[in-house]
Amino acid sequence: MTTKKIYIIRHGQTDFNLKGIVQGSGVDSSLNDIGQLQAKAFFETYRSVPFDKIYISKLKRTAESVRDFIEMGIPFEKLEGLNEISWGTNEGQKITPEEDAYYHWMLKQWQSGNTAERIQGGESPEDVVARQRVALDHIMSKTEEKNVLICMHGRALRIILCELLNYPLKSMDMFEHQNLCLYQLDFTGSIFTIKKHNDIEHLGLLYQVSKEKEKLSKVATSS
Repeated sequence: MTTKKIYIIRHGQTDFNLKGIVQGSGVDSSLNDIGQLQAKAFFETYRSVPFDKIYISKLKRTAESVRDFIEMGIPFEKLEGLNEISWGTNEGQKITPEEDAYYHWMLKQWQSGNTAERIQGGESPEDVVARQRVALDHIMSKTEEKNVLICMHGRALRIILCELLNYPLKSMDMFEHQNLCLYQLDFTGSIFTIKKHNDIEHLGLLYQVSKEKEKLSKVATSS
């Protein structure tokens, strides 16, 4: 029987998240200072988990979110199937009222079951799940990897959870997420079960890590 514990996190905060600018798969942004602190807080909480492998998207904000684990020597692999959905012509743009109305219209299409509907110039949820299945087949074929960490993106996270938990794609918005949240799933050999849902308890360490960073900065300035 193949058993796995899969830890799926969303990447840390970027300035695009903060400013309400559409990212998607076509914008390769970096974590901002808050995002880096979120990544550090997650690392400090979960560094003792014996991860066998880390899987990330091909966008650098996921690599930056798990950098400390990679620097420990944990093997990692970039999979295009874990990339964020393509938001098409809106990527890299601040959302205008017109674009916001179009976005919410599109969400209603997907929620009504029309998950083959593509956003203008971009992907549909069905496009995304098709490439995610290739990535998941690859990850699940590695039977020797018992503890796996996956770092990915908001909309892609909603979609992959539907696939793993056998929910229809139209239900994807039930899976809430925040920057550097955690979904922990256990695979028993036949089904996945959720152990942690949009968990951000580890971010309670954020204040502590921030204070330590401030203290170190003062020491460096005075020396």
